[in-house]
Amino acid sequence: MKNEPLLTVADRVELLVNALLPATDHRPVVKLFTPDGVATWLLSEVDPDDPDRLFGLCDLGLGFPELGYVSLAEITQLRGKLGLPVERDQHFVADKPLSSYAAEAKAAGRITA
Repeated sequence: MKNEPLLTVADRVELLVNALLPATDHRPVVKLFTPDGVATWLLSEVDPDDPDRLFGLCDLGLGFPELGYVSLAEITQLRGKLGLPVERDQHFVADKPLSSYAAEAKAAGRITA
């Protein structure tokens, strides 16, 4: 996983396609997390006008995950308690729309995917 980008070209294409489609409740494309912390992101779209601005379910480990926009540049700069960078969950495959993950996270107080 070292030196690999958090998002592949295929991820970026899928995030953009989701943003351009009329449907608004897409499946997450990618799951990012802090391996030595509690932050997790399930990302489903990218702003067509700003490739750094991603939309998804964001959980910083404070007990109230929420839907919103995040900066990929800021996520890339984050480090957990041991100084480890954010990683991509290589095994994550979304099996439901983002709203379902959001409802589960709200009930649990954290992303459980």
